[in-house]
Amino acid sequence: MTRPITVSTINVNGVRAAVKERSSENLGMLPWFKETAADVVCLQETRADDEQLAEALAPVLADGWHLASAEPSVKGRNGVAVLSRTPIDDVRIGCGAEEFALHGRYVEADTAGVTVASVYFPTGEAETERQREKERFMAAVETRMGVLLAQEESAGKGAVLCGDWNIAHTENDIKNWKGNVKKAGFLPQERQWLTDLLATGWVDVVRRAHPDVPGPYAWWSWRGKAFDNDAGWRIDYQLATPALAARASSVITERPAAYALRWSDHCPVTVHYA
Repeated sequence: MTRPITVSTINVNGVRAAVKERSSENLGMLPWFKETAADVVCLQETRADDEQLAEALAPVLADGWHLASAEPSVKGRNGVAVLSRTPIDDVRIGCGAEEFALHGRYVEADTAGVTVASVYFPTGEAETERQREKERFMAAVETRMGVLLAQEESAGKGAVLCGDWNIAHTENDIKNWKGNVKKAGFLPQERQWLTDLLATGWVDVVRRAHPDVPGPYAWWSWRGKAFDNDAGWRIDYQLATPALAARASSVITERPAAYALRWSDHCPVTVHYA
């Protein structure tokens, strides 16, 4: 099926805080849902179990959105979700690796004729077990992406993986790249992994729409003047299979106009596939 679809992704940095603590009547996650043109929205780092997530999103669900989620096994950490205006035909939790089955880092939903996955990669920490865990997750996701790539080739069903990848691919994807060359998120092996992944056919839709320029960033620290100075990272990707990526006609990074308007330390990244 080739119906137009608009997909948005954002790490909400705690869905209950995004709905309540950082929101007002006219500002925040719920007003954003009222205004968005997206047909599918991917959330990461919900930090909520399924019951808490449904409660926080009750006004959104009352408006007719359909929800698929992967709750974390550790309270207050991780958690990913996909919301769709059209019914969700199938849901798959986890990327196929038993180690990460209950981590709340990966959920796939078939909706509107495509497969949309919301993924939240570990942050990692250079030269520690946390980094080795991150790299095992990277390998598991890569294996699943090979299956999805073959799905488009054999059955014509496109796929897009949306989320917080916690990897800045190139120097254009991080403002202070010189200060991060030995830190998780900008390690040579992480960057090479993304290069190799894209070489298999997956398309970084945002970068293709904004070639050879810094950013557009979608994450800024809450601290200091990072947001005001646009000292950010581009780690929120939509990686699409080739035929679906070819349909991308609009790519928007929804950076708030001011620090006070933020309801997450990330901002939505929205792509229209015509």
